[in-house]
Amino acid sequence: MRIDFHGSPAPTLGVEWELALVDRHTRDLSNTAEHLFARAKARMRDPGRLHKELLRNTVELVTGVCDTVGDAMADLRESLAAVVPACDELGVDLYGGGTHPFASWTAQQLSPGHRYEELINRTQWWGRQMLIWGVHVHVGLPERARVMPVLSSLLTYYPHFQALSASSPIWAGVDTGYASNRALMFQQLPTAGLPFQFETWEQFEAFAHDQLTTGVIDELSEIRWDLRPSPKIGTLENRVCDGVSTFEELAALTALAHCLVVDLDERIARGEQPPILPPWHVQENKWRAARYGLEAIVILDGASNERLVTDDLADLLVRLEPVAERLGCADELASVHDITVHGASYERQRAVAEESGGDLVAVVDSVVTEMRDSLERG
Repeated sequence: MRIDFHGSPAPTLGVEWELALVDRHTRDLSNTAEHLFARAKARMRDPGRLHKELLRNTVELVTGVCDTVGDAMADLRESLAAVVPACDELGVDLYGGGTHPFASWTAQQLSPGHRYEELINRTQWWGRQMLIWGVHVHVGLPERARVMPVLSSLLTYYPHFQALSASSPIWAGVDTGYASNRALMFQQLPTAGLPFQFETWEQFEAFAHDQLTTGVIDELSEIRWDLRPSPKIGTLENRVCDGVSTFEELAALTALAHCLVVDLDERIARGEQPPILPPWHVQENKWRAARYGLEAIVILDGASNERLVTDDLADLLVRLEPVAERLGCADELASVHDITVHGASYERQRAVAEESGGDLVAVVDSVVTEMRDSLERG
């Protein structure tokens, strides 16, 4: 089959930010998304910026096509200016974590729609377990022929994104020992997880044909890889990151995603060969980052050299500085370092749990407060 990739002449940017709704008093998940949509969309200049997701405890904020990280953050702030008052009216708050620390999947309600019903009908127990939230960053690419090489190269930096964003250490009332339990939960769905490392677009087309022919998927969007091409809009979509609770961290991760894709694409266009890891190293790096977060020792190359992820990240940020200057996100990229200094969300959540004697309501409170404080700093 032929899949047209509508390339973007400029390295445009788009962000999708999944947020949970939690009750203001119990701090449990709240199945009130439909009520929130009714209130918030009436206040929005573009109601299309607010999307429903699989469960009624979730809302997704999406940007339009943006040129810079700053533009994307301003777009999201505008949407939140309508969403937050609607939350206040309903007695709920926005929660920006990869998982909820104590909610039960049995109490969650499915959003209306045939697509969601079919997903649950097929995946059953695993599909019903998907109390997970993340951030997706789209970056425009100009040439179809370079999409798969860029995707394969970007997998080298998969653990960097996972470690920085990890925000799902506690599941069903238990500390899992993982920085990101979300990463390992989501890959249980049949088309989710790590992508195949195809060398050409034609190989991707052949794969998609087989998936459609055998009924694994009904449409391309059901390929739910952690990194995937979005042919209709001409982007590479980075879906690695756990949910995020502050604009500062969201901007930092978005800048890193923007700069890396542009850098890799430009290097490939010049005829360079950026590092591409064997699939077994990519798989191991994902597990290490999910398990150990910012303390993960990651595999760097096919020769099996290893390094602490934060040390490798420090050098990467320096290398990307000229790219960030051109893309107008130098400050946001530099702020990636702040996450390693002040701690990622999974570390902050564990600290609150320890200080409060294991009070998981206090953990939810802390994540909600981070979001509120971040909005006020805007």
